[in-house]
Amino acid sequence: MTGLNKVMLIGRVGREPDVYQFDDGTKKISFSLATTESYRDKSSNDWKEITEWHNVVGYRYLAERNIAKGDLLYIEGKIKSRKYNDRDGNERFITEIIADKINMVLRYQPGQSNGPAPSDHTTESTAVQSESHEDNDSTQDADDLPF
Repeated sequence: MTGLNKVMLIGRVGREPDVYQFDDGTKKISFSLATTESYRDKSSNDWKEITEWHNVVGYRYLAERNIAKGDLLYIEGKIKSRKYNDRDGNERFITEIIADKINMVLRYQPGQSNGPAPSDHTTESTAVQSESHEDNDSTQDADDLPF
């Protein structure tokens, strides 16, 4: 049996993307992407957030996308680890998401916070829960969910 290396992320661009063009004309884009998970702490009943940062890389036509810091993106791709030598000659390891698909979900607007507003979390969470309830014909209350 073969394996599967598939990643799907929805997150905010953390820094302005770097675009590089190789000698053969192929373009490469790289940027950091923040994904934030929200959950209610059962002991304190407060909402907690955990943010994970991902290094995203795209080639060819993906590098021509108009992506900016703060944009909310949907990324599909695979995980790849590699090693390289830094400027001092030290060997470093990096894990990247090699994108096959980059879709704009929401363009960042000046004056908007870099992360989703608390009301956005509730809306997104409710939408995801509604979809899962419809798919599973479940009548489970949202407070009973383990996350």
